[in-house]
Amino acid sequence: MITIDPSEVTTGKLHGLILGAIGPRPIAFASTMDVNGNANLSPFSFFNVFSANPPILIFSPARRVRDNTTKHTLENAKSTKEVVINIVNYDIVQQMSLSSTEYPEGVNEFVKSGLTMVPSEKVRAYRVGESPVQFECKVNQVVPMGTEGGAGNLIICEVVLMHINENVMDENNRIDQHKIDQVARMGGNWYSRANMGMFEVPKPLSSIGIGVDALPEEVRNSTVFTGNDLGKLGNVEGMPTKSEALEFVNNHNDIKDKIQEANLIEIHKFAKQYLDQDDMDTAWNILAAK
Repeated sequence: MITIDPSEVTTGKLHGLILGAIGPRPIAFASTMDVNGNANLSPFSFFNVFSANPPILIFSPARRVRDNTTKHTLENAKSTKEVVINIVNYDIVQQMSLSSTEYPEGVNEFVKSGLTMVPSEKVRAYRVGESPVQFECKVNQVVPMGTEGGAGNLIICEVVLMHINENVMDENNRIDQHKIDQVARMGGNWYSRANMGMFEVPKPLSSIGIGVDALPEEVRNSTVFTGNDLGKLGNVEGMPTKSEALEFVNNHNDIKDKIQEANLIEIHKFAKQYLDQDDMDTAWNILAAK
């Protein structure tokens, strides 16, 4: 048995050990708006429900360990006293992950992740249209846990309106736990899919991904690619040039033969095979070569 005194290890080390031990953790996909009306969207796995009467949810944006700065979500929640907490299911997990990229202030993560902004009814922050359940909340209190990097900030939210996609309901008007298909965070890059088990989602680039909004229109509007596929494609620093893609294809005769006479739909289906294997380089070169 290894015994660890929190005061004798670095915050980063302790953070990793705690998150590796405590899971799976539900994800609060938090949508906020700043005082100037700019939308912000970010996921947090320090999250749960704490009361039904009144309905209280709490999530905690921690201060960054590396430089002790705070996140836009925290600043927005403190200044506007409003937040929408969206539930994450498997269909949007890649787009959710992409939204966690630390884009500069004012960049809209809805746009970058390709998710739909749906107006709320009682708060100003937008809902995620693709989320199976959305909670419009007022912020009752923000409780700081400390002032150093890694310290959490409990955002205590009271639900003022709840929206549920009827496709996740059963015949008794209850949420079907198979249909909702929720995902949760574990340690490192690992997630848990409630009805299937563990899977891995590589963390967003340390540099800035191009985002779904930067994808070519025919890719963005393809009937072949899912939201998760678009999330993967948007999590790259840049697309290969046409000449780079052609060089790649010409060096892989099996790919060259496959796409030479293929139409756009066939090419997208072929690229998707590589996306399903998390081989983004090959998928992108297939798409860029045509």
